[in-house]
Amino acid sequence: MARVQRPVEQIKPVRADGITQEAVAVAGLRAFFRIAHDWKLSVDEQLVLLGSPGRSTMFKWRATPDSARVPRDTLERLSYIVGIYKSLQILLPQHEAADSWVRKPNAAPLANGGSALERMLGGNVSDLVAVRQYLDAVRGGWA
Repeated sequence: MARVQRPVEQIKPVRADGITQEAVAVAGLRAFFRIAHDWKLSVDEQLVLLGSPGRSTMFKWRATPDSARVPRDTLERLSYIVGIYKSLQILLPQHEAADSWVRKPNAAPLANGGSALERMLGGNVSDLVAVRQYLDAVRGGWA
């Protein structure tokens, strides 16, 4: 009996918990655009945090996240941004304080007197990792 090969575009990566990569992308994009609103991010800032997709791609992701094809790098970025947002909500329970923290000057070594957002806008995933690790350490978690 011959084995039938499915076309590559029909194979959907599934995580161990049964959730597809597409479902993770949809949830991540929806969360990101809410965070972008809360943090008052400009379009250019959003583009950098997402890994510099084309402007039209980002606007398409915002308009129709259900049909978005998101690269692995962007999924990783979304994960860090959502984690940063969540950490801030835990550390600073007043939403205004949590949302404005990313733009405030910070004496911590991660920001060198600048803001956490300036660090995150360095463009590398490692910049997001640094902010996330800093917040985890402040919360008393692992870093």
